[in-house]
This record gives sequence, C-alpha cells and structure tokens, in this order.
Amino acid sequence: MSDLAQPLPMTDTPVKVAPLRISERHVAGALILALCAVLVLIIALPLWALLSKSLEDTQGKFVGLANFVSYATTPSLFYSLLNSLLVAGVTTVIVVPLAFLYAYALRRSCIPAKGAFYAAAMVPVFAPSLLSGLALIYLFGNQGILKSLMMGASLYGPIGIIAAEVLYCFPHAMLILVTALALSDGRLREAADAMGTSRWRIFHTITLPGARYGVISATFVVFTLVITDFGIPKVIGGQFSVLATDAYRQVVGQQNFPMGAVVGIILLVPAVLAFFVDRVVQRRQSAMLSARAVPYIPRPDRRRDLALLGFVGLIALAIVGPYAVAFWGSFVKYWPYNLSLTLSNYDFAQVEPDGWGTYANSLMLASLTAVIGTALIFTGAYLIEKVKLFPRLRAFAQFLAMLPMAVPGLVLGLGYVFFYNAGWNPLGFLYGTLTILVINTVAHFYTVGHITALTSLKQLDGEFESVSASLKVPFWSTFRRVTAPICLPAILDIAVYVFVNALTTVSAVIFLYGADTKLASIAIVHMDEAGAMASAAGMASIIMVTAIAVKLAHVGLDQLVFGRLQQWRQR
Repeated sequence: MSDLAQPLPMTDTPVKVAPLRISERHVAGALILALCAVLVLIIALPLWALLSKSLEDTQGKFVGLANFVSYATTPSLFYSLLNSLLVAGVTTVIVVPLAFLYAYALRRSCIPAKGAFYAAAMVPVFAPSLLSGLALIYLFGNQGILKSLMMGASLYGPIGIIAAEVLYCFPHAMLILVTALALSDGRLREAADAMGTSRWRIFHTITLPGARYGVISATFVVFTLVITDFGIPKVIGGQFSVLATDAYRQVVGQQNFPMGAVVGIILLVPAVLAFFVDRVVQRRQSAMLSARAVPYIPRPDRRRDLALLGFVGLIALAIVGPYAVAFWGSFVKYWPYNLSLTLSNYDFAQVEPDGWGTYANSLMLASLTAVIGTALIFTGAYLIEKVKLFPRLRAFAQFLAMLPMAVPGLVLGLGYVFFYNAGWNPLGFLYGTLTILVINTVAHFYTVGHITALTSLKQLDGEFESVSASLKVPFWSTFRRVTAPICLPAILDIAVYVFVNALTTVSAVIFLYGADTKLASIAIVHMDEAGAMASAAGMASIIMVTAIAVKLAHVGLDQLVFGRLQQWRQR
C-alpha cells in the first residue's frame, strides 16, 4: 500500500478553527452605506416625489410645467404668492433691526439682568407658532381687551399675521445676532476709542461689518420662517390667503395634489436660495477673525445702558405679555365678559374627541424622536467626521444631512404625502401612523442636530482614533467607550432640541397624522376652527409649559451633573 493510502494518525488534540474576522473597513463601509440609505429614504425620495408630482396632472400623466403656468395665471393663487412675499418682507424688516438692537444690548452693554432678558426673548421658541396668534386675538381681536388701540382696523388679516410672526420669529433672529456680536475682535474697538472715533462711525465701520454674516443669516431665516409658517395664518389670517394655507387647501380641502406640489416647490425656492447665500457669506466671513482676536468687554456707560435697558424692557414685555395674557385667558370662563377663573377649558374632551390623548401622542412623538433621532444624528455625524474611510460616500452623506436645512417643514410634509401615498410604494402602510410622524420629524430637524454633533466631534483630537488604531481597538469600541461619554453634553443638547421642536411643530405633521395619532398642535388648530379659543390656548399653554420644564431640567442636569463630569476640559 502506498504512503498516500496510509490512515492518518489519531490524536486527542482538538483542531482550532480561527474565528471569522470582519475588517473595520467592511463594517465602516456598511454603516456609512446604511446611513446614506436612511437619509435617502427619509429626505431625498420625499423631495423627489414632490418634484415629480408637480410635473403631473391629477391622473398621474406627465404635463411638464403646465401646473406652474396654471398657478401663475390663476389670480387667486398668484395673489397668495404676493401676499406671502409682502408679509415675509415686512416681518423681516421689523424683526431684524429690533433683534439686532436687543442682541447689541445683551452683548455690548452693561445692563443688569441680562439672563432674564435673554430668557424672556426665548419664550416663543417653546410654544407652537399658533399661540402667538391666539395671544394677539385675546388682546386686539374682536373681543380683545385692547381692541380700541386698533382704531377700527381688523386684526384678522395681514396686520395680525405680521404682528404674530414678529413675536414668533424674534428669538430666532436674536439667537443668531447674539452669536454674531460675540465673535468680534475687541482690539478694533479699543483702537477706535483711543483715536477718538465717534460712536456712530465705530458702529458703521466696525460693529456692523463684523456682524454682517449674522445679519444676512437672520434675514433669510426670518423670511423663510414666515413664508413657510402655517399655524399663524391659519389662526389669525382670516380671508387673507398665503402660500402655506393654499398648500393646505389644495391638498386637504380639494385633493388637488399636483397644485399642492407646485405650491410646495414655490415655498422651497426662498429656503434653497437662503441656504446657498448663507454658505457663500459664511466662507467670506470666516477670514475676518484671526487667532489673536480677543473678546470685546463693554465698559459701563450710564446714558447708553439706561437707553438700552429701557428698550429691552419694552421688547421683553411685548413678548412675554401676550403669552401671559393667553395663558390667563385659558382659565377664564368667557372672555372678556366673565373673567372668573375655571378649569373647564382644560376639559378638552368637550371640544376635541381625543381629549388629552392628543397631548399624550405629542409626548410620545417627542420622546421617540428625541431617542431615535439623537442616536441616528450623532452616530451619523461620527461616521462622517471620525471614520476616515470612503470619502466620497461620506461626502454624499454630509450633503444629505445638510439638505433639510434648505427644506421647510411644510414642504417636507407635502413630500411625505406624495411619497408614502404612491401606489407603488410598499411603505404606504406607514401613512397616518406614529412611525411616519417620527420619521418626518427626525428628517425635519436633522441638520441642526447634525451641526451640533459635528461641532462637538471636531473639538476632539484625532489622536483618540489614531491611538485606538495602533492598539488594534475597533472604532466602534472607541465610539462607545471614549467619544460618546465625552460628547454626552452635546448629545443631550441634541435630544432636548429635537424633543422641544417635535412637541411644538405644526407645519410638517398637519398632512401626516391619522385618526389615532392626532397631535396636540393639530388639536389646537381644530379647537380654534370650532371656536373653542380658550381650550386652544390651554392646549398651547400645556405644550409651552412642558417644553420649558424640559429645558429647565436640561439646564439643571447640565450644570449639576455634566458640569462636574466635564471639569477635565478646564484643566
């Protein structure tokens, strides 16, 4: 018998099989590809559905630009566009100068109680936009306690819309301008003072140019917020039509989906324009600050500080006052004839079939969006910023992540209507469920959270990843053990931001809720339509109080817990 035919020797030693190893490159590629697929599904495809629907007729046949021509040649629809431009333009002209002076007082003066004035200006952020309209109705409406100040003019129309939008948009502009004014170089102001330069010339040549990027950004943000807002025109607009209410009327009222898509595309134009102008101006602004710049520390000036104190006091009262009146009105039996207090307005079941269930739905939406959205946003930002593989794929993911900044909520909601209602889409069963509301809300507020996560991740030295790679530690272990714990304050910031906005949003979800998933913000619209203004104000007040409570808890947790855990940053 040949040697090849001899039996193999028997041994008791078990044969060790090497475990199957998956390389980090494969895992990173799969995760980045999955991130791109998710962003395409929740952002890109709904926008594509909106665009394609605007080029079809009611039977689904391609008609090109015929719908746009029809819109432009229909006087009632075209006037809605002009009305929207008028309201947005006037509101922007009012808000930006007021917000600039308010931010200037907070950053460039020595007025007392700056924290209180900052908090007062931020109140509208924590309430649905509809509440500002309801508040003005309590003050200046047909039964308003200050109706005589209207001198016969009607609040219901452009006057009321502009006034309510000013209240709603003011904090958004103020936030941008406070940041812009905080980034100036104090050496320039000191040199100008030493040369005896007049205050007006200093303002004109140093302060304003240094804050130019903030002014431009605030202008576009306010204009876009106003032209795409649905809640305020619906509550206080009367017969004055604007683009947002037109879109609602075309889709919900007349089931004219192609014309609703046209309105959505028109609403998308100013937001996209603002996005690209913002990018261009930001690149130019970035070179205006050097590494040697020092912050400007204002010096006391009695006349200036007193004047600015009076100004911010009036603005703060003008902001907080109407909201306080609306909160009070929600407890009044019959405004303004019987001002005795009652809790009956909070028995929502009398005017809303779902009662308090809508508030429970909003809490569920906000909580799920905060948990799921924060996990997706921060993990996606980590893959884009810290995993140095597949650069083209990461660049595509970055583009998709920034896209929602240029898409108003109302437009994204329309896109979801057309995408998830399409007969060919197997995901159509999600329409009207809480799941689609969560997906839409995450997509709507994705970009701000993404930028916050990127900012936090960029502060971490790349040596963390380099050392981990040299020690053969996979990047997901570094993410879990090092990156996430260090960035925990930023993660909490993202979660709170998403929670508050999910709680107060109206525009996007107005098209997507179902019989069992009606939200509190939608219930406010229906209560107001039914004439139950006190109950509508009560539900809006509940949302505002909840959002403020969550933010206060966030501030307390940040100071008491994370303030201690992050002390190493100060060393």
